[in-house]
Amino acid sequence: MCPENESETLVEAALRVLNTEDPFEKARLGDSVASKWLDGTITLPYNPSLDLPVPDRPARLTNVKLVSPSLMPKLGKAGSLQSRQAIVHSIVHTESWAIDLSWDIIARFGKQEAMPREFFTDFVKVAQDEGRHFTLLAARLEELGFSYGALPAHDGLWDSAIATSKDLLSRLAIEHCVHEARGLDVLPATISRFRNGGDNKTADLLETVVYPEEITHCASGVKWFKWLCLRSRNPALFQDSLASLEHEAGENGCAIEENEVVIQKFHAIVRTYFRGPLKPPFNEAARKAAGFGPQWYEPLAIKEAAPDCQLVN
Repeated sequence: MCPENESETLVEAALRVLNTEDPFEKARLGDSVASKWLDGTITLPYNPSLDLPVPDRPARLTNVKLVSPSLMPKLGKAGSLQSRQAIVHSIVHTESWAIDLSWDIIARFGKQEAMPREFFTDFVKVAQDEGRHFTLLAARLEELGFSYGALPAHDGLWDSAIATSKDLLSRLAIEHCVHEARGLDVLPATISRFRNGGDNKTADLLETVVYPEEITHCASGVKWFKWLCLRSRNPALFQDSLASLEHEAGENGCAIEENEVVIQKFHAIVRTYFRGPLKPPFNEAARKAAGFGPQWYEPLAIKEAAPDCQLVN
């Protein structure tokens, strides 16, 4: 690992995180970089004169056996120790990719799309949260008698990242407004299952740390998706800084029109990049807290969910 350089930019530091194989070290390094950005030690988001290559796939250890999502074993309902281990292992794996996704969006798109400083700060905070989630849940998995890598996993999240690697709008829509929003849908049921299985420690961790922070992560995706859509319609307004998404449309008396344009763009992207319809039931309260209501996702949903539909994270 290269020594930390006090003069490096945020994108250079993000690339160091992406090129770190061990997920525990990745989380630790990411936390350090995030702290330095947030306290002002790292001052520049990127060097405008440098075009730094972003890896197609972040460095990863090979201790996790990867299988197709269709070949993943059933996780169960947290009623047994084996089921609880499997569910926590699945979430830990998801969080390991969430770390990489957060740093990748900074390194891949920040300079390319000339994003404002607030964009970098929002996703630095997301990255720091995801690293903390990984570390806490991996430690909990150890307490349950397993370690990360003990079970197979799939890399569906990174498959979506590859598919959206050329377009920030698509990345925000699929990773943050579809996949992360799906996490908001299933987490309450997952928490209930751990409580019903007598595992209040895991339930508390998911309920008090992971769940509320995942709402803010989804909110960041929605926020910047809206911002990019509106910037494309009025570049001068958004050229230098983050305009209020509520204010800028209202000033022109076209908030409804602008919102419809944004939602139509979202629908078009999801239909292009996401296979199949979205799966209800939806966590409407959490999605609303993240900044998007039913008009975003219900037109993309299965018309009627099966009455015995199971929520398995």
